[in-house]
Amino acid sequence: MTTPSALKLSVAFCAVAVLAIPALAESQARIVRLSDVQGSVQIDKNTGLGFENAFVNLPITQGVHLKTGATGRAEVEFEDGSSMRLTPNTTVEFSKLGLTDAGQRVSEVNLVEGMTYVNWLGKDDFSLNFSREKISLDSAAHFRVDTSPEVANLAVFKGDLQVDGPNGKLSVEKKKTATFDAAGDDKSKVENKIAEAPLDSWDKEAVSYHDEYAKNNTSSSPYGYGLSDLNYYGAYSNVPGYGMMWQPYFAGVGWDPFMNGAWGWYPGFGYMYASAYPWGWLPYRYGSWTFVPGFGWMWQPGGWGSWVSTPVYRPTTLVHVTPLVAPTVGTKTVMVGAASTPLLGSRYTVNAGSAGMGIARGSLGNLGHLNHEVAKAGFAQVHPAPQFAASSPRGYSRPSYGEEGASRSSMAAPSMGHASSSSAGHSSGGGGSHH
Repeated sequence: MTTPSALKLSVAFCAVAVLAIPALAESQARIVRLSDVQGSVQIDKNTGLGFENAFVNLPITQGVHLKTGATGRAEVEFEDGSSMRLTPNTTVEFSKLGLTDAGQRVSEVNLVEGMTYVNWLGKDDFSLNFSREKISLDSAAHFRVDTSPEVANLAVFKGDLQVDGPNGKLSVEKKKTATFDAAGDDKSKVENKIAEAPLDSWDKEAVSYHDEYAKNNTSSSPYGYGLSDLNYYGAYSNVPGYGMMWQPYFAGVGWDPFMNGAWGWYPGFGYMYASAYPWGWLPYRYGSWTFVPGFGWMWQPGGWGSWVSTPVYRPTTLVHVTPLVAPTVGTKTVMVGAASTPLLGSRYTVNAGSAGMGIARGSLGNLGHLNHEVAKAGFAQVHPAPQFAASSPRGYSRPSYGEEGASRSSMAAPSMGHASSSSAGHSSGGGGSHH
């Protein structure tokens, strides 16, 4: 076990590394997170290359365009934990991601076509342009907007919205729908009901996931983006000589946190590293990674004042780690290992060392219990529910072992309950039953 004096060296190294990176916090620019990608999703980062395939944890900067294909869905998380979800055949432009002189975050998004859900927590300013209308928010709201050349619709699930358009202001209250004549004179009407859309359940369960798993902020992070994934996919331990450290489930001593990801180039920022792991945002933007003997690679929260484009880690001779060296020329995306989450079927095996790769958010209930079983057997077969399923089988069957110690039975997905056990002294990963 490394001593406290070694920890001081690690902290000192991290401080030097952070100072060596351009301090984005000193500029008016902001960067938010592409937090979920399903199916065909593309991104235009203003590199001159046009649209290219997108994958989870890519940074989103001002001017970026994001679009989904016929089978695509995507989610974007903002710093305070607010979220925006794109349904199939949707295009949005992040026309403004900035800071006021007073430090207030201001976001403006253009819905070019398609349908989007917005769950805004009300801590920052946000506006959404669609058709010829504009919604400006300074308080919490949850709503759905769809637009086409002929008509635009706004359904309000929570909050009271003000819409500005060519015909003046329109108030749309909770549980009401406004329809706008986009092809004509922009006349509007308000109905006292909301017609259900096919992906309303997806949006609702995604909101429930974030609400539930963002509750436990063991890292004391001032940011909300990525927090729910940390609590779902891993847990914190109070490690003697180190303090509070986070590690993903299914990691282990031989796991390398930098072996799967990509380098994406952005005008004005250069190359930025994006992790392919579904939880891989906060641990690659703040704090530092340290190899802890007996535990493996663990992340220590902190450094909240400096967003980093290259993850900070302490080199070690104890184990191999993929070196983090950004490309020096070009603007094309450069892959490292598996840059996108593999598509897994209705039944697959979770292996030690996978660190959550391939497990969709919410598809398996209590990953702390599953982590305990994988640590004992080396792997476990699972039957995941669809992502953010409203219900899943309660409990799970423990694997049985044959003469060679291999797991012979499958493990069903537990309900989304409180994580109460793990294999490396982890504290609970948080969470409760879905509602």
